[in-house]
Amino acid sequence: SRGSSLNRHQRVHLGEKPFTCYTCGRSFTCNSTLRDHQKTNCQEKRYKCPSCEKRFTSTRSLKNHRKVHQENGAFRCPDCGKNLSSNSGLVIHRRIHTGERPYGCPDCGKRFMASKSLGKHRKSHREDAAFVCPDCGKKLMSESALIIHRRIHTGERPYECPDCGKRFMANKSLSKHRKSH
Repeated sequence: SRGSSLNRHQRVHLGEKPFTCYTCGRSFTCNSTLRDHQKTNCQEKRYKCPSCEKRFTSTRSLKNHRKVHQENGAFRCPDCGKNLSSNSGLVIHRRIHTGERPYGCPDCGKRFMASKSLGKHRKSHREDAAFVCPDCGKKLMSESALIIHRRIHTGERPYECPDCGKRFMANKSLSKHRKSH
């Protein structure tokens, strides 16, 4: 109905994600998106990109991803030439160059380039966040998130790029960096 569509749309701007995947902990603005996520993202990722080794749960996702490796990608950043697999990905990526951060946290005012980042951040304000950083009091939703967060205080960077030697606090950051080589 029109009312429920408006509610869903408002959740995007408010960063509200009341539908949570119990397999991985990710949250979503609507139940249908959660169901789609559970059908694809929480399954084994058996389709591997031959260009970058990234893995996917479906051939459709892999095919969509492979667009980023095409020289004449339809979603190419005019600022740096990076190819992206979707227009929405390009819009978010271009904010790196413009500095635009349209999503603000209503609790603390911190701003973000993507609504997904705001949603992750908002979890740190939840009362049920079970993992609290002893150094700064920040609340986190998982032990692994706390371990990575604490590296901000310790300066530990256990993940090293084999190509250039640059070090990272999280394996995810290293993986993202390696795509730049």
